[in-house]
Amino acid sequence: MAPAWLKSDPKGCPYLFLAPMEGVGDRCFRKAMAFVGGMDRAVTEFIRVPREAHVKSLAKVYLANELSSFPLTAQIMGGEPDLMAEMALELEKRGADHIDINCGCPSNTVTGRGAGSSLLKDPRHLYEVAKSVKTAINIPLSLKLRSGFDDTSLFEENLLAAQEAGSDFITLHPRTKREGYKPPARWDLIAKAKKLLSIPVIGNGDINTVEDAFNILEQTKCDGLMIGRGALMNPFIFQQIRAQYHQKTFTPSWELFEAYLKKFVSMFPVSSLEKHKVNKLKQLTSFLCSEKAPFAPLKKSLLSLQVKTSQEYLNHMLNLFQTIAF
Repeated sequence: MAPAWLKSDPKGCPYLFLAPMEGVGDRCFRKAMAFVGGMDRAVTEFIRVPREAHVKSLAKVYLANELSSFPLTAQIMGGEPDLMAEMALELEKRGADHIDINCGCPSNTVTGRGAGSSLLKDPRHLYEVAKSVKTAINIPLSLKLRSGFDDTSLFEENLLAAQEAGSDFITLHPRTKREGYKPPARWDLIAKAKKLLSIPVIGNGDINTVEDAFNILEQTKCDGLMIGRGALMNPFIFQQIRAQYHQKTFTPSWELFEAYLKKFVSMFPVSSLEKHKVNKLKQLTSFLCSEKAPFAPLKKSLLSLQVKTSQEYLNHMLNLFQTIAF
């Protein structure tokens, strides 16, 4: 049974998730996005559950109240049913109100250890992992899946395995592991999943603009949206989607954008080296200056900039960004 919170708001806006993204969707980014607002919930980067894991130690990375006014789903990744169940229960004890199982990470390091998208090779094993977790917890469970490993030959079997194991809903990124992030996401597969399953389906993949959000909802009839890279490119995308449903316009101010960037930087761990902080800012810059973004002309200049501190880099970013209107 789908959780009560997975509903459209009174104006019809679908439930909006900030996606988990290894390496970029970290605590700094989540905190900055929570400052901007508009989403309903965020999902952590995957918490690894390797063989012989010491679950209590690994679970300490999860902070249920990290985002204050926004709930934070704990995503776990592994291939051992008992250990995954143990981790899920430990996270529930730490305050998690929702567990998500990663069945989509395409990294060879991950899949070589029987986790992430490798679960899509064997629907029976996927079922065993999900069923074990579902049996252990008293909070909602979801699975985030790709459309397959090498191809989509087991697409329906994997979806049905997730549903039969007790998943309360699924999120579908309609690319295979082999495809990575390169070809266009196959939204038609989200529509197919929606027709096949009796549980809700959350759409994910290539939602980079407000127009994309409305198009995927129209084409697939999915029950909610999960947005990752689109939020890295435009931190106001959730506010803008919600505003349209409320028959309003959300026009971000320069002051809010500046505060967003400052919040991002303020969340850097004190122990981080300055060069690592600068690299984090450059990583964010590469998305903010993506091909179709207003700041695209600044990309080369900013990514080639050599400075010693993150504050210097931030100041330079702000000076350049301010020359271009939203």
